[in-house]
Amino acid sequence: MAPDRHPQDEHGCGPSLESRMEAELAELVHYAHRVPRGLFFGALVLIGVLLTVVSVMLHIAPWWASAGVCALLLILLAAAIWQAHDVWSRRLALTTITVLTLFLIVSVFYLVHALFHENESAVALFRDALLLWVTNIFVFAVWYWEIDRGGPLKRHRGKPDRPDLLFPQMMAEAPGWNEWQPTFIDYLYLAFNTNTAFSPTDTAVLSRRMKLLMMTQSVISLAVVSVIVGRAINIG
Repeated sequence: MAPDRHPQDEHGCGPSLESRMEAELAELVHYAHRVPRGLFFGALVLIGVLLTVVSVMLHIAPWWASAGVCALLLILLAAAIWQAHDVWSRRLALTTITVLTLFLIVSVFYLVHALFHENESAVALFRDALLLWVTNIFVFAVWYWEIDRGGPLKRHRGKPDRPDLLFPQMMAEAPGWNEWQPTFIDYLYLAFNTNTAFSPTDTAVLSRRMKLLMMTQSVISLAVVSVIVGRAINIG
């Protein structure tokens, strides 16, 4: 499709500043509606649910308060996405992910505390450890999705920032992979590998911020696994 022609300014020197801003805004709205955020938003909802159903002693606040904060942030984020407001969508997405990450870290800290003080039964400890381990995967999957190359909107507009991650498909010379772009499933797969192998396996990590995120995910995963192993040894 040919680009729209813009009226020239009063000096005949090309499109006016106002017309260029209107065209840029129209393009942002167009692509904002086309960004596939369904799995991303569903992952945020799932994280909120998982963090709510862990044992009460692992909550940073009463469960209803944590659930209320998550619900409020998700409602605001959904409204911003619905209105195709890219700036607020990104701000609210990063805020929501940050809050959920803090909830996760606090819950993991309380989980480790419970191991040494025997505040939970073995069954409850294993259950909470499994819930937090799974939550860790989804928390960092949404981080990777929102951070890589400046965010989903920039990736789908075809005007991304420099890559934070280099997937093997981006380096493949096989036919059919030239126009490949990562989806949320690819970031979820990356987060799963990091949680299980404590490394990104087949994906190259380029930026410092992404390295810090992966280090944080690996530390959290290692802490949860250590709790499971420690409790198992104690039971034996």
